[in-house]
Amino acid sequence: MAIKDIESSPSLEEWRGLYESAIGFKEIRPWNWMWDSNLFGVQNPQDGEIGYCCVLGRGGEVFGLAVYLGTEGLEGYLRTQEGNAESEDNDLLHSQRCLLVSFEEKKDLQKADLEVIKKLELRFKGKNAWPLFRSYQPGYYPWYLTNDEAKFLKICLEQAKDVSLRFKKNPNLFEAPQSQSFFVRVQKKSGAAQGWKDSWCKPAPLKRIVIMARTTDEQRLQAIIKESSRQRRVWEVDFFYAPAYIAEKGKRPYFPLALLFIDSNSYFILNGHITTPHKYRLELYEQFLKTMEKTKIIPEEIWVRKEEMFFFLKSFSAPLGIKVRLVKRLKAVNDVRKHMSNFFSKPRQY
Repeated sequence: MAIKDIESSPSLEEWRGLYESAIGFKEIRPWNWMWDSNLFGVQNPQDGEIGYCCVLGRGGEVFGLAVYLGTEGLEGYLRTQEGNAESEDNDLLHSQRCLLVSFEEKKDLQKADLEVIKKLELRFKGKNAWPLFRSYQPGYYPWYLTNDEAKFLKICLEQAKDVSLRFKKNPNLFEAPQSQSFFVRVQKKSGAAQGWKDSWCKPAPLKRIVIMARTTDEQRLQAIIKESSRQRRVWEVDFFYAPAYIAEKGKRPYFPLALLFIDSNSYFILNGHITTPHKYRLELYEQFLKTMEKTKIIPEEIWVRKEEMFFFLKSFSAPLGIKVRLVKRLKAVNDVRKHMSNFFSKPRQY
């Protein structure tokens, strides 16, 4: 899909400003003295959300700037830094909310990227010289920027250049006066000249979305109790991003979510369901009931590895006398996931 096919894509002049800011940022090479742990923020003048900026390149692999959006993005960054995700669990890779500019080889750019560069009559030469801009949203394939994203990323690149040069002179620049606060650049609200100022801000409270089933179907639950047998079995229940994306014409490609119900002892898949990132919360309850209706079994326990799944299933499992346990690892689920990965091909070009 060409960038021009997306209604909210940046104008040519907006692209020009973004490339100019990226080139100016690259010229100072801040990765020569900054680590990806030197995190600082830039507040978006449009909505007040803070983008947490991370300079990439000190390790000599990826050079650029990552901007983690809001508290959700910050949490994703912190989970990545902790490095405590299981090796077989790639959900973290699909749950980032950030904007990224990286400096790549020409072969790493898509046709749409090269078309913009050609229209701007820009020239890049040498290793890691070509700017690549991408938007990361949970559950979606890395994609081209919208005009709002391009505007904010331009601001972040300009502020990152300023902050990085100051940090080079003063390595204590980010030492917070109070715990859990970050060095943030904020646009001044008064005065004719809309400049920027330093501030210390704590992350906004994270808004967690919890969607429960609209109603509990008591009649359906009673039918399951009547028609099913109680057995001393353990089911593993999980949802995760499939290792391949789906591309629909005119829409941003997304990674479908797989809901799995597996017998922990036999590794037999009791129910598998594919849904979208936006619908899985609403469909989980229905699939939970369908699994018992299909198998005619009420298990003794259900094991899950996500808190969201734990609290969701716990409320509906109690009337059925099923215990829900939160565990660190689901062996049967992980085994199935490894086999699933073999069926998906390499990413297609856009």
